[in-house]
Amino acid sequence: MKQYIIVFDDPRVRANLLPLTFTRPVGALRCGIDTIAEKWQRRLGASALFNPSEAYLKPLFGAPQEILDAPDTLHVAGHVVPDADLALAVQALEPGCALYAAIEEGEAPALIARRGPAETSRKVYGEDCEEGVLAITQLYHLFLVNGGVIRRDFADLTAGRSSEPLPADNIVIGDPSLIFIDKGAEVHGCFINTTSGPVYFGPDSTAMEGSMLRGPLALCNHATVNMGTKIYPDTTIGPWCKVGGEINNVIFQAYSNKAHDGFLGNAVIGEWCNLGAGCVASNLKNDYSPIKLWNYPARRFLKTGLQFCGLIMGDHSKAGINTMFNTATVVGVGVNIHGAGFPRNFVASFTEGGHSGSDDVVMSRFFDTARRVMARRHVELSTEMEKMLLAVRDIADQYK
Repeated sequence: MKQYIIVFDDPRVRANLLPLTFTRPVGALRCGIDTIAEKWQRRLGASALFNPSEAYLKPLFGAPQEILDAPDTLHVAGHVVPDADLALAVQALEPGCALYAAIEEGEAPALIARRGPAETSRKVYGEDCEEGVLAITQLYHLFLVNGGVIRRDFADLTAGRSSEPLPADNIVIGDPSLIFIDKGAEVHGCFINTTSGPVYFGPDSTAMEGSMLRGPLALCNHATVNMGTKIYPDTTIGPWCKVGGEINNVIFQAYSNKAHDGFLGNAVIGEWCNLGAGCVASNLKNDYSPIKLWNYPARRFLKTGLQFCGLIMGDHSKAGINTMFNTATVVGVGVNIHGAGFPRNFVASFTEGGHSGSDDVVMSRFFDTARRVMARRHVELSTEMEKMLLAVRDIADQYK
């Protein structure tokens, strides 16, 4: 009988991770090489299904009720990145037993796993563990922890496997054993530096000549690095993404493009996004002061304690050529930015325009564009996806 795990949302965490979680459960976020749900799946040896906290996401992502109610099903938190020790503790849970852990300093332990639909007893994890639990509870946590998670994923995903041979026309600085080339990947004429971490080339990925790549770096399946690209450590190029220019500590979720010159750093880009030629996003304020970032549930900019933070962009958003983003700009879902000048540091979902003002996106035109964009990757914009995006549009209106 097939085994399943349920990856659930913590509603408070999910709200803090908007706009990325407008269109997906928390566990579907990519950090490191694969998504958090895929890490749980790999660690626990079972197929991952979702239990989103929002009703409008359930038609696309929700698990069958009979699996949710099964007494032996493991339920795990989508914002917690599991390691081997945590996975063992979760697997050892008896039916009805829940596992809690201290995630936020000064706050009570939070639920991170449970076996079965209801809690009858609980344990606290991490009291004797120096590192504790790795959790994503703010948008910027994704890029802050990405390098370490790439290292961990690299070790897990390549254990017991042999890399495809590295073509002789590449130049390696550091340990060649920290380069893994999966089947179908094409890597030619690149400078690859592993002195600060591993470099992973996923299945059918492409790194074109003249590119300078420094680990930790993950190039996921069917991703492309264009000629002469400069990629700094702690970066993930998600599946089917195409990148160029200068990139530093960025996570591209999937199906998004930044194919031309321009800088992007300390950033997270959703799915089906496009950054036009010459698009630049600042990640450091001119006066070097600490950064504030828009927080959806608070409806205001909150202190982060960071000095570096770039662009956070929700799914299906676009930026025209030579667009300039200020430090720590948050762009919602379905946004079309164009024109001269800097847009605001928070751009509401389903709006179009730029520095001089914006209007609401016409949804029929938005869906026409989305169909064309997705068809290029042989993906269909389904009726269920359209309904989900319409629900996001209605919910996001309250944040304009």
